[in-house]
Amino acid sequence: MKTDIEIARESTLLPIKEVAASIGITEDSLEPYGKYIAKIPYTNIDEEKLKNHKLILVTAITPTKAGIGKTTVSIGLALGLNKIGKSAVLALREPSLGPCFGMKGGAAGGGYAQVLPMEKINLHFTGDFHAITSAHNMIAALMDNYIYQHREEGFGLKEVLWKRVLDVNDRNLRQIITGLGAKTNGVTGESGFDITPASEIMAILCLSKDEEDLRRRIENILLGIQFDGTPFYVKDMGVAGAICVLLRDAINPNLVQTTENTPAFVHGGPFANIAHGCNTIIATKTALTYGDYCITEAGFGADLGAEKFLDIKCRKSGLQPSLTILVATTQGLKMHGGVPQDKIKEPNKEGLIEGFKNLDRHIANLQKFGQTVVVCFNRFYFDTDEEMNLVAQHCAELGVGFAENNAFCEGGSGAVDLANLVVKTIDENPSKPLQYLYDDEDSIRTKIEKVALNYYGAGKVTFQKAALKMIERAEALGCSNFPVCIAKTQFSFSDNASLYGVPEGFNFTIRDLVINTGAEMVVAIAGEIMRMPGLPLHPQAEKIDIVNGEIEGLS
Repeated sequence: MKTDIEIARESTLLPIKEVAASIGITEDSLEPYGKYIAKIPYTNIDEEKLKNHKLILVTAITPTKAGIGKTTVSIGLALGLNKIGKSAVLALREPSLGPCFGMKGGAAGGGYAQVLPMEKINLHFTGDFHAITSAHNMIAALMDNYIYQHREEGFGLKEVLWKRVLDVNDRNLRQIITGLGAKTNGVTGESGFDITPASEIMAILCLSKDEEDLRRRIENILLGIQFDGTPFYVKDMGVAGAICVLLRDAINPNLVQTTENTPAFVHGGPFANIAHGCNTIIATKTALTYGDYCITEAGFGADLGAEKFLDIKCRKSGLQPSLTILVATTQGLKMHGGVPQDKIKEPNKEGLIEGFKNLDRHIANLQKFGQTVVVCFNRFYFDTDEEMNLVAQHCAELGVGFAENNAFCEGGSGAVDLANLVVKTIDENPSKPLQYLYDDEDSIRTKIEKVALNYYGAGKVTFQKAALKMIERAEALGCSNFPVCIAKTQFSFSDNASLYGVPEGFNFTIRDLVINTGAEMVVAIAGEIMRMPGLPLHPQAEKIDIVNGEIEGLS
C-alpha cells in the first residue's frame, strides 16, 4: 500500500477556481493562496439555503492510540455521495502542528480519502493558526504593557487569567516566570503557555458568525481581576480593533479539494479533549450553502466532540444535524473489550463482542440528543469478514443502520454503500429536533454534573477548591447561562485514561475552570488533562524530512 503522501502526490488536482465553479462559487469570490487553495468570503453564506440542505455529523466510539479514522470516513462519505450523484461538500478542522510533529503525523485524512494539498494543509496552510497565535499573544503583550505603564497610577491585577499560546507541544512552557531582570523588562509575574487549539481566540473564531460578532467577543475576553475585585477585559485596553485586524483574513474559510476533487472547507482547529473540537460555524454554513449535503466531524469520541458539537456549536448557531455517523473499528472495539493493545489487530471474537458495550453507550448517548445514528465500520486490511459481520449483526439487533467504509483503499467507490445508507436514512428517518443535555438556565455545577453523570456514566462529581472558586466567580460575572466545555482524556468516558470500555460509577474530578467570556463558554478541567501537551519519546518529527525536494513523513 502506498503512503498517504505518495497517494496525495499522484492525485490530479484541479485549479481551485474549477473546484469553486463546480459548486457555484464565482472566480471573483476567490482569494487564491497559490493554485489549489483559496479563501472564500464568509458573506457568501446564504441562510435560506441552509434550511433545505442536510448536515451530517461524523463522530466515533472512544478512540485508542491506534486511531479510529473519522476524518477518512468523513472525506470518504463525501466522495461516495458524489459518486451516487449527490452534491456533497466537506467542512473539516485544520490540523495543528503539535500533533503533526508529535504523536499523530498528518491529519488530512488517509489513503484515497484525503483533502489536498495535504503537505500545505498539514503545515502552515493559509496562516490561520499563526494569526490566532499572534492575536492571542498580542493581547498578552498589550496586557503586560498596560500593567507596566499604569503601575505608578496604582493599577494592577491581583490575578492574571490570560496566558500565552504556541502551536507546538512544549511541556517546558506550561508554567513560566515573565518580566525577570531590569525593571524596564516589565512586571515580574507567573504565566504559562497553552497550545494554540486551546486558545480562546481559536474558540471565538470558530463560534463567531461575522466580523461584528468577532469584535464583540474579543472585547469581552476576561484578562484578569483587579485589586479591587473588578474584572479587567480586553475592551478596557481599547485594543479589540487591533486584534480584529490580525484576524481579518483568518475569519474567511479555506477552500481545498479531495483526492477526487470534491470541494472541502477546512477552517479552525480546536482540540476536543481540551476545547470544543469543531471547525468554524462559518465553514459549516458555507459548506451547507453550496452543498445539498454537508459532512462535518467533531474530534475524538462522541463523549467529547459530538457532545460539544451538539451542546455548544449547535446550541449557539441553530445548526441541526440530519444524521450522526458513529465510526467504529475492530481495533477500538477489541481494546475496549479488554484485549491488550499489542493484540488488537489479531482476530478475537470474545474481545470484539465485549467491546460492543462501548459502541452501545455512544449510540444511546447520541440518541439522547434525538439523533438518528448510523454505524460506520471503518475497515482496515487485517479485518476479517467474520468480525465485520458480527458488528453488522449487533447493529441490526439494535435497529441501527450499518455500513462498511473502504474509502481508504478505494476512494469514493469504497463508500458508496455508506452514502446510499445515509441518503436513505435521512429521507426515511432523519434526526429529531435537538434535545440538549442541559438547559441554559441550569447552574454551571448542574451542567457539569448532567454531562458527567448522564453522559459519561460517573457516579459522583467532585469539585476541587480551585474549581469551586472559579464557578463562584463565573456566576458573579454573569456567566451562569454559558454552556460547559469539559476538558478530559479522550481515551475513556472517565477522567482516567486507563479506564477503557464502559466504566460505571466512577468519581469524576473537576480540578479547575477557565472562564471564556469572549467565547461564551466555561471550560471545566477534569482529572490530569493538560492544555499544553508534551512530546512522546519518539515524536513524529524524527520521521519528517525533505528528500529530493519532497516532504516525507507527514503520513
